[in-house]
Amino acid sequence: MPRGQCRRHGHERPCSCSMGNLYRFVEPVALYLLKIKGRAYGYELAKALQEHALTDSQVERAALYRTLGVLEANGLVTSEWDVSGTGPARHLYRLTPAGEAHLAEWLVVLEQLSSSMARFVAEAREAHGVRRQPSGAVAP
Repeated sequence: MPRGQCRRHGHERPCSCSMGNLYRFVEPVALYLLKIKGRAYGYELAKALQEHALTDSQVERAALYRTLGVLEANGLVTSEWDVSGTGPARHLYRLTPAGEAHLAEWLVVLEQLSSSMARFVAEAREAHGVRRQPSGAVAP
């Protein structure tokens, strides 16, 4: 299907389903967490993802697992089954060297996005006649 359309929404209207990873930044945060943890179970990543989220949006666990699946299919993470312990087998994820390089690319993108957003917010505030107080509060 063409970019911006999905099987669920069809061709009638543009779809933002694929923007979920961008909007909630699931991919770069998952890569970052694997970088700092070395390796982690999906459950651990899901918990840490909420703590390190870049937006206020709740990240669904399914979105994380879909993202991990795509990252693994692209050779950016690997996983193995951990069958130790008394519970069910669990996936243990690890970042690959290609995944580390991809995280570095994300950092460049996020820096540029951060600068662009800051510039846009400043221009929009000026156009709207709103300025920021030193405390961070917004003043008319």
